[in-house]
Amino acid sequence: MNSAASAPADGPLARFALRSAAWAERWFPDAYVFAALGVVIVAVAALGFGATPTATASAFGDGYWSLIPFTMQMAFVVIGGYVVATAPAVARVIDALARVPRSGRGAICYVGLISMLTSLLSWGFSLVFGGLLVRALARREDLDMDYRAAGAAAYLGLGAVWAMGLSSSAAQLQANPASMPPALLAITGVIPFSETILLWQSVVLTAALIAVSLLVCFVTAPRGASVRRARDFDGAEHFAIEEKNAATLPPRKRPGEWLEYSPLITLLLAAMSLGWLVVEFSAKPLVSAIANLNTYNFAFLTAGLLLHWRPRSFLNAVARAVPSTTGVLIQFPLYGGIASLLTAAKGSDGQTLAHHLSSVFVRVADTDTFTLVMGVYSAVLGFFVPSGGGKWIIEAPYVMQAANDLKVHLGWAVQVYNAAEALPNLINPFWMLPLLGVLGLKARDIVGFTFIQLLVHIPLVLGLLWLLGLTLSYHPPVMP
Repeated sequence: MNSAASAPADGPLARFALRSAAWAERWFPDAYVFAALGVVIVAVAALGFGATPTATASAFGDGYWSLIPFTMQMAFVVIGGYVVATAPAVARVIDALARVPRSGRGAICYVGLISMLTSLLSWGFSLVFGGLLVRALARREDLDMDYRAAGAAAYLGLGAVWAMGLSSSAAQLQANPASMPPALLAITGVIPFSETILLWQSVVLTAALIAVSLLVCFVTAPRGASVRRARDFDGAEHFAIEEKNAATLPPRKRPGEWLEYSPLITLLLAAMSLGWLVVEFSAKPLVSAIANLNTYNFAFLTAGLLLHWRPRSFLNAVARAVPSTTGVLIQFPLYGGIASLLTAAKGSDGQTLAHHLSSVFVRVADTDTFTLVMGVYSAVLGFFVPSGGGKWIIEAPYVMQAANDLKVHLGWAVQVYNAAEALPNLINPFWMLPLLGVLGLKARDIVGFTFIQLLVHIPLVLGLLWLLGLTLSYHPPVMP
């Protein structure tokens, strides 16, 4: 019997995923083109509602640089995660984890599980760690693992459950009155974690999402001749091979390089950095401190500095990480422009496109259907404004007022937003960029697999949000 005849056959969902992947590889544009088309579509919609060309252009230009702090934060998520994970000690941990799976399918599910569990603690760590785990698994010649499907599994943390965990921007904001805009605080009051991410209903929803996502990973994983390894992708193989030469410092050649090879600078910088981190974590609750992206990135850079020990080793790791941030740096400004077009370009009636979108959904809702209507709306808007915290600031005032008016549990309304807002992440290149940079892939390479996840998640998420919401009763806002 020849090997082709003995190779395991792909199941129906796996074949559908492969067809979706093949379609995406042929027709799905580069993430930059996708973002640019988003600008055009939203601008045309704003003009259609009566916004003047001047107002539309001004809104786009004013918003273009509005995400620069967030852009740099995301770039440093990639750099910090890469620097830490490629340090010799941490790389050995990842390599040890990569020795656990015994099959390609098992490896893909393994990556998905680790990605989703770590995302409940920190979405940034999940994104980078998951990508580096895939790279370590890809180095195993004995593992028949599809690189595309593994990359899609590494993305599940951010594409499925991250907002149900401790790094949920909306839940964090609602639990901290000092961080909330006064107008929003007056509508919602303070909503503690016990009323959002720690509800038993939230735990059930999260567990169901993890279980179903892993099942989809298993049944859609290509096998046999359908498997594509890292070496089959231009630009990906050099990410997957072991970088022994890059990790080894060449001999010092000049006297001026002494400080670059000495740990003295590392110790001095690390002492100051650790001092600041001690003060930061002493002054704030652990969850609040680590949820701050600046603190998170600072901690990772400090750890990377110490783990590499010598400045030259640290700088070499940063240099290898920077190319992975290209997509982030050039595309995030376009999303800032989209957000501004939605919220700043006023039509002939003096209202913005975001207001018109919200009015359509809020107007058709009642107490029984509010969960479904809000879920659909949050998912649709999330595709155009892919920023959990920023979008919540935009969306919360009117949807939470509607929740009050319709007597819907306010904490569950936050969870409806969290679960539904994550849905478009599964096919939106915005959040894929750091992971794609780590893997050396393009969005088109993994979106065929994440699209299958989206098709399964939509009815699952909306159905459970509605069903579990029936078990909760309305409580008036609690003011601080």
